[in-house]
Amino acid sequence: MNFEKMIEAMTPDVYNALKRAVELGKWPNGERLSQEQRETSMRAVIAYEHVREMPDDQRIGYIDRTRPDGKQHGCDPLQPETLKILTDQ
Repeated sequence: MNFEKMIEAMTPDVYNALKRAVELGKWPNGERLSQEQRETSMRAVIAYEHVREMPDDQRIGYIDRTRPDGKQHGCDPLQPETLKILTDQ
């Protein structure tokens, strides 16, 4: 079974277990995830969220930058920043 088919067959319970394991760095039985397991589980979680077209605010790693007035905190990390070089002249 290839990765895409595994993601399509993944149940919400499996998704939640993988997400929790990535967050805690250990499996439900307390055994630590290896670096490879953590990376693979993270890819599976991200792929699941993409395939299911989950809203951004429900995806792993989402950071809510909205202030109470509706504006955004800080700058958008995906937008280029202008660099200003100061000289003595």
